[in-house]
Amino acid sequence: MGMTIAEKILAAHSGHAHVVPGQLIECRTDWVLCHEITTPAALRMLEERGMDRVFNPDQIVAVPDHSVPAMNIKAAQMYQKLKSWVKEKGIKHFYDVGRGGIAHVVLENTGLIKPGQTLVSGDSHTCNAGALGCFATGVGSTDLAGAIYAGRVWFKVPETMLIRVTGRTQPGVTPKDVVLEVIKRIGADGANYLVMEWVGEYIDNLDMEGRYTLTNMAIEAGGKTGIVAVDGTTRAYLAERGVQSGDYTEYTSDPDASYRIVIDVDASAVEPTVAYPHIPSNGRVAGSDRIAVTHAYVGSCTNGRIGDLRDVARILKGRKVADGVQMIVVPATQLIWKQAASEGLLEIFVDAGASVSYPSCGACLGMHSGVLGPDDVCISSTNRNFVGRMGDPTAAIYLASPATVAASAVSGFISDPREYNSSIEAAD
Repeated sequence: MGMTIAEKILAAHSGHAHVVPGQLIECRTDWVLCHEITTPAALRMLEERGMDRVFNPDQIVAVPDHSVPAMNIKAAQMYQKLKSWVKEKGIKHFYDVGRGGIAHVVLENTGLIKPGQTLVSGDSHTCNAGALGCFATGVGSTDLAGAIYAGRVWFKVPETMLIRVTGRTQPGVTPKDVVLEVIKRIGADGANYLVMEWVGEYIDNLDMEGRYTLTNMAIEAGGKTGIVAVDGTTRAYLAERGVQSGDYTEYTSDPDASYRIVIDVDASAVEPTVAYPHIPSNGRVAGSDRIAVTHAYVGSCTNGRIGDLRDVARILKGRKVADGVQMIVVPATQLIWKQAASEGLLEIFVDAGASVSYPSCGACLGMHSGVLGPDDVCISSTNRNFVGRMGDPTAAIYLASPATVAASAVSGFISDPREYNSSIEAAD
């Protein structure tokens, strides 16, 4: 029996010629990604046990992003802990406030993480990096401590779900809509501890930003990670970041690889999708109901990239955010913020009546920069709409693409971005 991409990577990193789903392995980690929320807890575990070391300071990437700049004293202390640890251990890959942004998006653009490698972090959306053809997954603080100390972690080899996406999407439909459609079909636990491997004509024609959106939300279906095989698009993306093909190993799934389940999606049939409260699988067609919104939020590791901001700008240009709606736009990194500024996107947002914030996780996890109050209704390009996720537990969160968020901000109620197709088609 052949192996999938994920199985091949795990075999190579555990000293096995072949691994099978369910097998317990001790896996070597190429990279450990750290931020200021989960890392301090892992460091305390190591310090309390006299194990205060790092396996290799050159294979750790540190990016404070969840609660920075600090909004209170506790947040400041957590940031200080990460920063002092970085200095003490000589960790050179440190992307500090003002030089970084959201950790997953910062990392994907550094050229550090490469195809065929392994990455762990104390953050569930670490699966984002799987778009590069690597095995990337979130772990708890205990496993994070082990990875920091030894550069190794235990895994149960996961089974794989194959998602075949054919055709092309219609104008106004984005990768966020595709992944919400898949999660709607399979349920929020439909990929429980599975690798979600994306293939097909639609994927072949998708840019890296879109692929990151797909792999990022694997965890919203219960997945262990998402993954896309390396192709010409991946190689070109890496070459732009100084990474040549000889610097990494490409893995492809064998023709006789075993899959737990195969899902077929016709991209041309996918419509702009909104996940209603309070679970990402509660998807409906955008505009199905005339639901008034009080907040519109664009950002996060799922949809805060330059392409997302361009989608928003195309709809907002020459228009105004509706009265009574607070719109916040959060570029995912400093580099994206700077690019958006140079392209005039930030000016479009401000002229439309939106607020542009600094690169961070922001209100995605309800910590700062737009936290929701009682009974607020938010249309958001983030990844989760659980009760209390973005603030008060009585607030309602609707997940959607940046285009749908922008259309809803202009109309004042959840809207179908295809109503603005003239703006979209003009750009295409």
